Amino acid sequence: MQYLTCDYMNGAHPEILKRMTEENFQARSGYGEDEVCRRAKEKIREACGDPSADIYFLVGGTQTNSTVIAAMLESYEGVVAAETGHIAQHESGAVEYTGHKVLTLPQHYGKIDAGELAAYMENFYGDANHEHMVFPGMVYISHPTEYGTLYTKTELTAIADICRQYDMPLFLDGARLGYGLMSFDTDLTLRDITALCDVFYIGGTKVGALFGEAVVFPRHGAPKHFMTIVKQHGALLAKGWLLGLQFDTLFTDDLYFRISRHAIEEAEKVKAWVRKNGYRFWLETPTNQQFIIVDPEEKARLSEQVTFDFWEQCGEETVVRLATAWYTEFSDM
Repeated sequence: MQYLTCDYMNGAHPEILKRMTEENFQARSGYGEDEVCRRAKEKIREACGDPSADIYFLVGGTQTNSTVIAAMLESYEGVVAAETGHIAQHESGAVEYTGHKVLTLPQHYGKIDAGELAAYMENFYGDANHEHMVFPGMVYISHPTEYGTLYTKTELTAIADICRQYDMPLFLDGARLGYGLMSFDTDLTLRDITALCDVFYIGGTKVGALFGEAVVFPRHGAPKHFMTIVKQHGALLAKGWLLGLQFDTLFTDDLYFRISRHAIEEAEKVKAWVRKNGYRFWLETPTNQQFIIVDPEEKARLSEQVTFDFWEQCGEETVVRLATAWYTEFSDM
């Protein structure tokens, strides 16, 4: 049986567990105020090419999304996202719970279009009643998207230009960022993302860590008292060194990038297996998530060979997702 339900089924990369065992009895300051976290932040700054970046370690993706958005928006503002964006579909209303509306745009294979974003902003400020409406105060995207697709450098630049025109921060959800950066079909680098975005995070939970995300505010751009806001949202870990140690390990000897590339290589094997066995792609992506459409008979046959995640129902047929990860070792069955 091959386990392809999601990219966070297993625990952590062995190097992380080894480091945790070695340093388990070392006493350290709490809340990330320790030398391990400082060292991890320096390694991330170097990888991003921004020595002035503010970096914070949070416990998980939902906490990160809701905390960053709440910290950067005024009370009268909402966040613009694709209608299929993670915060619009799979966060259980976490963003709305903080008092901020998710303002959705049409999606194109999971992505928003810069032209449609520009039109949305023009229409908003062109409405004589816009003072009575929720202001678009931030743009949220995921890279990779919920559909495993990627923004090109040209697309991200166009979105960033519109955000700057309207003085809105651009927030990139990087829960699966490693798998996007190491795709064979991307032209975006970590340094490009650092230059174009106002805030993003480097996902650990789905890319080798037990848990945790590294939030990056380029150009010393963190909101005032951000750590206090993190604590208010329940996303600050008292034993913060556990997060720092994981990212220190992931950003030593390019481990984060090497294990991400492994997942992409395994995804290529999955795609070849899907074709060989006559299954139909609903969406074939350049990252670690593949979507196929199966009828009831095919679904039963598939379930005998691999585990998968339900995506959506299409009449009598079902779209399912096959996801590789840093730990996947896919064999031709």
